[in-house]
Amino acid sequence: METQQFNYDNTIVRAFLYATIAFGLVGFVLGLTAALMLFYPELPEFLFGTDDTTIKSLASGNIQGLINTQGALGFGRIRMLHTSAVIFAFVCNSFFCGAYYSMQRLLKTRMYSDTLSWIHFWTWQIMIISVVITFLMGINTSKEYAEHEWPIDILITISWVIFGINMFGTIAKRRVRHLYVAIWFYIGTWLAVAMLHIFNNLEVPLSFTTWKSYSIYAGAKDALVQWWYGHNAVAFVLTTPVLGLMYYFLPKAADRPVFSYKLSIIHFWSLIFVYLWAGPHHLQYTALPAWAQAVGTGFSIMLIAPSWGGMLNGLLTLRGAWDKVRENPILKFFVVAVTCYGMATFEGPLLATKSLNKIGHYTDWVIGHVHIGALGWNGFMAFGIVYYLIPVMWRTQLWSKKLANWHFWLGTLGIIFYAVPMYISGFTQGLMWKQFNPDGTLVWKNWLDTVTAIIPYYKMRFLGGLFYISGAILMMVNVIKTIKAGSFQKDVPAEAPALANIGSARKEGEGIHLWIERTPRIMAILAFITVAIGGLVEIIPTLTLKQSVPTISAVKPYSPLELEGRDLYIREGCNACHSQMIRPFRDEIVRFEGKNGQYSKAGEFVYDRPFLWGSKRTGPDLQREGGRNPDSWHFKHMYNPRITSAGSIMPRFPWLITNKLNKTQMVDKMKLMKNYFDVPYSKAEIDSANQWADNQAKNIVKRIYSEAKDVKDQIEKDRTAKGATFVPLEQREIVAMIAYLQRLGTDIKTTQIKTASAE
Repeated sequence: METQQFNYDNTIVRAFLYATIAFGLVGFVLGLTAALMLFYPELPEFLFGTDDTTIKSLASGNIQGLINTQGALGFGRIRMLHTSAVIFAFVCNSFFCGAYYSMQRLLKTRMYSDTLSWIHFWTWQIMIISVVITFLMGINTSKEYAEHEWPIDILITISWVIFGINMFGTIAKRRVRHLYVAIWFYIGTWLAVAMLHIFNNLEVPLSFTTWKSYSIYAGAKDALVQWWYGHNAVAFVLTTPVLGLMYYFLPKAADRPVFSYKLSIIHFWSLIFVYLWAGPHHLQYTALPAWAQAVGTGFSIMLIAPSWGGMLNGLLTLRGAWDKVRENPILKFFVVAVTCYGMATFEGPLLATKSLNKIGHYTDWVIGHVHIGALGWNGFMAFGIVYYLIPVMWRTQLWSKKLANWHFWLGTLGIIFYAVPMYISGFTQGLMWKQFNPDGTLVWKNWLDTVTAIIPYYKMRFLGGLFYISGAILMMVNVIKTIKAGSFQKDVPAEAPALANIGSARKEGEGIHLWIERTPRIMAILAFITVAIGGLVEIIPTLTLKQSVPTISAVKPYSPLELEGRDLYIREGCNACHSQMIRPFRDEIVRFEGKNGQYSKAGEFVYDRPFLWGSKRTGPDLQREGGRNPDSWHFKHMYNPRITSAGSIMPRFPWLITNKLNKTQMVDKMKLMKNYFDVPYSKAEIDSANQWADNQAKNIVKRIYSEAKDVKDQIEKDRTAKGATFVPLEQREIVAMIAYLQRLGTDIKTTQIKTASAE
């Protein structure tokens, strides 16, 4: 048979490699910043200016510098930027880097199209830069791991489709008949992410000239779809593609074959089937239908088997090669990565059980769990791949093996110092929240008691982050030195015989999986069916059956001013720290003042687009916030939380008090809610929206002035100083925010809650 000569393309691999390192450092810096702000919330004031004389500042002694930032360094925005940078910039770029390198060699062909490779690269990097800009500006949807607004969602889709065309085109022109296990995981990843991304991000733009959009799902339905996506973003962005890389790079680095081909088959098909069912375990004890919660728990526990099958397949590949682990820093990274994968995939199902979920959910335990996966599994796999590729592509030895070993130990210490304090912090929070005195009162009634108790663990977590990023910096130095010492090979010559055409029909005596492996079309179809089943069974009944969300007659749509305030709440990323979901626990009902024992019901959230149930409580739950504190308290709390709550770690929001509320789109928002989502606004209400908002704002300001003379005096002083440029308090953003907060939970604070079935 004639041997064909061709070249592998290393230039696209190099581009994604550079992006991985650069954005990895950016993601780590953002994470370190967020960690610092949890015990030093005054960081923005230190950098930009403050009127608090107890805080040293690099800027002048006034708060205007902080106001001018418009919240760009607010914790809510930094936190979502950190998660997006790590997931979409660091992990995805590392996957693309490894996939472009391994696919060519596994399929014995150059990528289908160099042009598509570069379009994919640049569209993905443009998307990342767009995310940075928009998140810092407060343009986001608030949906965890999917905070990007609709134009960026479209760009992600385009880039992903281009990658898919290039990948499947490369598979079609391969010179190897059977697809290796890594390619199976790449195919499964592409199909699942495409499905998850599209269905979770279905939204209606306010107009095609603005960034603002609203989810087509509301309340409990939005929560189910979001965590079907959110859990499986972990599955199919942070797990399956990295498993594909593991199946290629770990055997290569160890110079050993994969331990078990049969275990690989079981691992792949069982994992992609079971994962799609497990999303509801993020919503235990919430207003989600109980059957969906139970299904999520059951399948989450089942996940242990395929996940540990993959972990064991990776570790047992090193049988007979453990002496190499002592000498080879690449294998060190891979071993710890696979071990962390096993730890995280054991802990996740445990957290999905109701017994542990009621203690661990909304606490730092979940943060520690997530970072075992992110820092250990994703980070260490990426580092190992970087150390493997740099010497190979630059045709030289790694500049310093000693420096790589230092990176390994610093990174490992970083993981330990990050995760262990978060576990202790999480246990502390969960137990303190639930502790009662003999007389039936809460032991820790003041929420700040549970916050100040865990500050030392936040400091230890920050130290862990310093260790981890220090190792990454050493890697960057090592990479630069190695590159300077080597010579990059753009095109790698290779040769292989052409693939004979023998048809796609199954041959007599051919194993069924061998047949599937050599017919990519059938594999893709079967993989899509496998990943789609779970979503179809869980989501379609919840979305289509009206009975899944009983109507509560007392719940009314938001007023136009409250709708604007809710959008400001989302803009500032408040849901990063505050949940809006009171679970049916005695401690939560007592603590958050659920009147008449009213924990959260699905019918309360029918007008919430998107839902804001949250996944972490740094601050208290706000679902019953309405009426708990006077309007003036909220005003002062937003200006400086430490005025109203000594020891608070909440950031300041002074720009809300100085900014004029933009109401130009207020009527359009109401029309969209009515026309697209059947929100029962009457024509008269829409026509009088501005007057309705003005009257509500005036009443709020009237109450603020009657409750706090010092605020009234300051506003009057401001009026005199600014003259014609003065903006009345009624027209400022803070009033809309207060209107929204004071609305929360007030609809069902009645002696009798009527549902549609009870009427």
